[in-house]
Amino acid sequence: MPFLGVHVNTIKEKALILDKTGIDRALTRIAHELLEKNKGARNLALIGIQRGGVHLAKRLAEKILLIENVAVPVGSLDISQYRDDITFRKENLNLEKTDIPTDITNKTIILVDDVLFTGRSARAAMDALIDCGRPSRIQLAVLIDRGHRELPIRADFVGKNVPTSKQEHVKVEIGNSFADDRVAIYT
Repeated sequence: MPFLGVHVNTIKEKALILDKTGIDRALTRIAHELLEKNKGARNLALIGIQRGGVHLAKRLAEKILLIENVAVPVGSLDISQYRDDITFRKENLNLEKTDIPTDITNKTIILVDDVLFTGRSARAAMDALIDCGRPSRIQLAVLIDRGHRELPIRADFVGKNVPTSKQEHVKVEIGNSFADDRVAIYT
């Protein structure tokens, strides 16, 4: 999958940040932290931001089920129409599916994303989520926080903080299978 605005032939892997074992450990830790902060899984819902956050939300739900024996609702959220750069983007708008399988009103919603960078995707996700209902609380869980915030947004739960330059790219490869899971920095 090519990076946005970067010619594919110029991309080189700089460093592997997390392998599948590291990703699994980070998600286990995030699951424990969010259960501790919220005093269990009662009244929680996990909403993955399309695309990268959806697989992570499903995996967090599996971890919570193992830890608490509670099935937490999992949904997906398309934020493309809520982005503040929609008029500047050169590529076509790829609409993904928004699927929120539960009423989010008065629930604690854990927004899940793969990488937190400028904070603009998280802001768009909050706007999209509020159009779906009025949660009592919204928290943010990310696998990678790479810094460079442009908005006053921070994650409540972070798998790994990774200092990067703005010229570097963080690529998270996560799917339904654990086999090829990895996170790497590219230049």
